[in-house]
Amino acid sequence: MSSSRIVRASVVQACTPAYSLTDTLDKMERLTRLASERDRAQIAVFPEAFIGGYPKMSTFGVVVGDRSDLGREEFLKYYNAAIDIPSPAITRIEQISKETGVFIVTGVIERDLGTLYCTAIFVSPVHGFVGKHRKLVPTAAERLIWGQGDGSTLPVLETSFLPTAERATEVTTKISASICWENFMPLLRTYYYSQGTQLYCAPTVDARPAWQNSMVHIAIEGRCFVLSACQFAQEKDYPADHAVADINARHPDNVMIAGGSVIVSPLGKILAGPLLGEEGVLSADLDLDDCIRGKFDLDTTGHYARPDVFELKANIS
Repeated sequence: MSSSRIVRASVVQACTPAYSLTDTLDKMERLTRLASERDRAQIAVFPEAFIGGYPKMSTFGVVVGDRSDLGREEFLKYYNAAIDIPSPAITRIEQISKETGVFIVTGVIERDLGTLYCTAIFVSPVHGFVGKHRKLVPTAAERLIWGQGDGSTLPVLETSFLPTAERATEVTTKISASICWENFMPLLRTYYYSQGTQLYCAPTVDARPAWQNSMVHIAIEGRCFVLSACQFAQEKDYPADHAVADINARHPDNVMIAGGSVIVSPLGKILAGPLLGEEGVLSADLDLDDCIRGKFDLDTTGHYARPDVFELKANIS
């Protein structure tokens, strides 16, 4: 295999330590260094809401027609765990990226005045923060705590990976991010395909076995590499008073989010994972020419499209 068009990629399966920003950033640095030093990764994808946390099982004191005082206090704590863009937290992530030489894609809970957004950010080791994507449609009860993104944050970023000791030439690719159940939105996927995404990043907290089927489908449909990073979290990873599935059976080792991170090739081959039941880093070599090999017989926004029958309209502002 020629090494001229290969990118070394990692997906990181890990959780937010008890909503602590300092501890989470330290954990990000440790895991990014692991991906870089052990696996020689050039890009690392972290899960949905890795910075800020995913409030699994929380109700925020809401019923139809009423919100409780305790729920408002819980939202205040969650709000205070989120980050602004820009902020010192972004600066720290930029530093981690620069020092390790790893391009970082990570889920964050973004704070913008009074509203929180479930966001994915892109951080380059050369250029620092280069873009963000806000989740277009929070799922079910997530809509209680997160606002909706819009067409202004749908980047497909052209990124160059500099030569390394193992790879003598610079490699340029296109990177996108779609968060959790956004991946079930056909028109969003189609938009990303139309922009030529090759590294389709899918930060998530969906640990169901069916998720793997969706990741394989997207890789085949888009003729792109899918890098899906899921959290693995146990009750001990949340604050002591956090909601759990069964308050009468609390145990530190009870699983809250089960993982399932995976890397899939443009022809649907699983290159790494799925990783279940533990935190860890999965890595694989991605031959970007496989995207072109795949489009020989399927380019869903090119020769396998019917623009005379169907038209994609994206309101990008």
